[in-house]
Amino acid sequence: MKERGILAVVSGFSGAGKGTIMKALLERYDNYALSISATTRKPREGEQHGREYFFVGEEEFEQMIAEDRLIEYARYVDHYYGTPKDYVMSQLEAGKDVILEIEIQGALKVKEKFPETLLVFVTPPSAEELKRRLVNRGTETAEVIEARMKRACEEAEQMDRYDYLLINDEVDLCTEKLHRLIQAQHGKMTLHGEFVSRMKQELKDISE
Repeated sequence: MKERGILAVVSGFSGAGKGTIMKALLERYDNYALSISATTRKPREGEQHGREYFFVGEEEFEQMIAEDRLIEYARYVDHYYGTPKDYVMSQLEAGKDVILEIEIQGALKVKEKFPETLLVFVTPPSAEELKRRLVNRGTETAEVIEARMKRACEEAEQMDRYDYLLINDEVDLCTEKLHRLIQAQHGKMTLHGEFVSRMKQELKDISE
């Protein structure tokens, strides 16, 4: 029987390098599946349905909520974002380790629903480095960068609710650390399951 996959949620500040780490992890190992979110926002230039997001209408998204077809969802700046349940569950059952790259609000909802979920928060080594990375992107105005830094201040208040903090100082090293954290969960889950089964049997035998 194939071992069930691990569900991991990766969050972090905008500019922390989450996307780069996810890309490196998927290129390096074949046991991961990156969950694709559904959203009601319009596709940006170059984005494809089923690759970056599942782009759906507001009515369809609300139907997904009503039918409990989402693991979590939230509304940001007039648009819904959520994680479709079927894809995640089918990948876990197939033995894949599924990673959700979602915001803190959604991450905590997933942990509440599935307590065994591994929560990992990605952060640069310092606030200065975070600002430098946002500036070096060269794609955002000073106002947007300021808003992202303000948002990071708010998100920092929830960092200690994660199981692990991953300091992204060097991408290759950070990718390996994330891989080891997720794989260590397999050992924990297996040992936990084996111990529980053995203890149940021993107690049953002694009681009889």
